[in-house]
Amino acid sequence: MEFLSHLFSSGTLSQLLVGLSRTTILFIVSSGLSLILGVLRIPNVAHGSLYMIGAFLAYSVIQLFGGGVPAYAAALVLAPLGVAVLGFVLERGFFSYLYEREHLMLLLLTFSFALIIGDLVKIVWGTEYRSVTLPGAFQGSAEILGLPLPYYNLFLLLVGPVIAVFLWLVINRTRMGKIARAAAIDREMVSAVGINVGWVFAFTFVLGCFLAGLGGALIAPMTNISLGMDHSLIIEAFLIVIMGGLGNVWGALLGSLVFGVTQSLGILVWPKFGIVFPYLAVVAVLVFRPKGLLSSTW
Repeated sequence: MEFLSHLFSSGTLSQLLVGLSRTTILFIVSSGLSLILGVLRIPNVAHGSLYMIGAFLAYSVIQLFGGGVPAYAAALVLAPLGVAVLGFVLERGFFSYLYEREHLMLLLLTFSFALIIGDLVKIVWGTEYRSVTLPGAFQGSAEILGLPLPYYNLFLLLVGPVIAVFLWLVINRTRMGKIARAAAIDREMVSAVGINVGWVFAFTFVLGCFLAGLGGALIAPMTNISLGMDHSLIIEAFLIVIMGGLGNVWGALLGSLVFGVTQSLGILVWPKFGIVFPYLAVVAVLVFRPKGLLSSTW
């Protein structure tokens, strides 16, 4: 009875909406990871570190511009772009020479980059916690079905669908997106018809890094920005990608929804063990659908 009273209490909807806003962050980061994994076949362990750099860059940009909505808007643009530039350097400088190597080598290389990026963050920003003040326009809450929901969470609920539509347009309506999909299936054939697959891979990797940086910039006002914030995120992102279907962006969206909602409602239903629920959801999905919720590109 206690379980049912928690489940159907007035706070359930509010917690569900908070979970959906958390889903936005998970989707943005995991979709970038899924793109890189699906097209380039790189299990990018450093993806969480790129997300962390996005958060630190957002902090620096907001400090540079003095705070407020204009500074935060600048951070949402400049931080992901900065991470995208770093991704371009990594792809052109290292990964482009190793695509034909074993996945284990690529995995170890990305793990090395994760360690290096962690040290670079320590050198540039130090080990202290950083925080970003929420711009005035996002402070306060709106009443949804009689329940208060912070404006910033509402903003995230709008950003998620926008990013999903943007990715759909890029993947399905642009020449580069169509070529990237073809390269994910048969890169030799794409290369044989005269297309420079290397630049297609570079575009895909940079787009994935941009999404990681955007996730970091969006989470910056909601949490402490610190070393190690990438650890739990990269585990969650990989679980979401595996649950959704390796390399499938829409699977990443579906997996993020399952993960975010079970995480949020699990805390409401059984606070002491709430963190376990999303992992149980992953196990349940993989037991019944070992290849994930949607088709895998692998």
